[in-house]
Amino acid sequence: MRVTTTFNRMLAIPGASVCSASFEAEGVVVGLRLRRRRLVCPRCGCLARGSYDRRRRRWRHLDLAGLRCFLECELRRFPCPGCGRVVTEAVPWARVGARHTRAFDQLVACLAQQMAKTPLAELLRISWTTVGRIITRTVEDAVSERRLDGLRRIGIDEVSFRRGHRYLTLVVDHDAGSIVWASEGARAKESLDGFLDALGPERARRIEAVSIEMAPGYYQALRERLPDAALCIDPFHVVRLANHALNLVRRSEWNRQGRSKTRPGRWLMGTRWALVTAPERQSERQRSLLAELEQANRTLYSAYLLKEQLRGLYRLPDPEQAPPLFDLWLDAARTSGLAAFARLAETLARFRDSILAAIRLGLSNGRLEGLNAKVRLLSHRSFGFHSAKPLIALVYLCCGGIRVAPPLR
Repeated sequence: MRVTTTFNRMLAIPGASVCSASFEAEGVVVGLRLRRRRLVCPRCGCLARGSYDRRRRRWRHLDLAGLRCFLECELRRFPCPGCGRVVTEAVPWARVGARHTRAFDQLVACLAQQMAKTPLAELLRISWTTVGRIITRTVEDAVSERRLDGLRRIGIDEVSFRRGHRYLTLVVDHDAGSIVWASEGARAKESLDGFLDALGPERARRIEAVSIEMAPGYYQALRERLPDAALCIDPFHVVRLANHALNLVRRSEWNRQGRSKTRPGRWLMGTRWALVTAPERQSERQRSLLAELEQANRTLYSAYLLKEQLRGLYRLPDPEQAPPLFDLWLDAARTSGLAAFARLAETLARFRDSILAAIRLGLSNGRLEGLNAKVRLLSHRSFGFHSAKPLIALVYLCCGGIRVAPPLR
């Protein structure tokens, strides 16, 4: 069997045939010849005839027996009637302007979903920045605005990617479980403007619910641009505020009891974890502490009951019971004599409709917190990023629902 026939069958390059093969210092260089005669513009796809010069191009391909493999082909340049400028004809095995074949890009993207950039660059003998450019090309091909068409329930949260308060704002599709938008910035109207502009008025009307935290920037922007959507405050942030108010009451009682200088003060210090632990997860010792607390300090025990009553709203068998019960809780917190819970009641009253919407729809940012952990892992395993753009491309690749199969035949 001839060498060219062997390489033709082994490589199976689409739209081309092998005309030569040689071993050079860089590796195996395979010469190709395009089968088509017509000239095709790589940008607009226009067909043309008549070129005025030729240039040889080389692309990195999948390795052969541990040796780097390059494809080489002589390409024609021609004036494109559609673009109105001189372009180099398109090739079916590589993207426009790329110096790596589609199969090589596919391999890099597949490995980038599972490993860090540095070992990937060492494995394939390319630079760290080349890995980033290949990821960007893959994401640009795979991500389109059509991913926003089926959005019904979304969640919005931010994640830190660098010191100095550098954040990414992430938008997640609750139904698909994937990130559909990422942009630099957090908790500000500007960080959501790009997403809301891309969404458009038609798709915005289809959004039924949005889960967010109590960030005024997000809340105001969504209320203005998505007036028909139900804004749902994440239950975790509501309960965290209640735990913070409970801790303020405990510290106030601890100060009143003489801090840790007295026996009652030291005893109050030991009740911290019993107060914040969910009843279904409490140990026997923690239950005993709470029983003693009911007799020893009614003020702190009342604060504990208010916190648990607020948590109980999210576990009602019938969500329709939530509005009257929540109003009763607000009145009880305001008249409890506990300044921390009175302030909490005023805060939660401003978000009453959004808290009740989260209870009614059973929506939270739990899925986003899981994806946030994955985004942090992507950043940490790459030892951080100087800018948000390469991280956003990697986030889309690994968390955007993009399926990249290894280049196997």
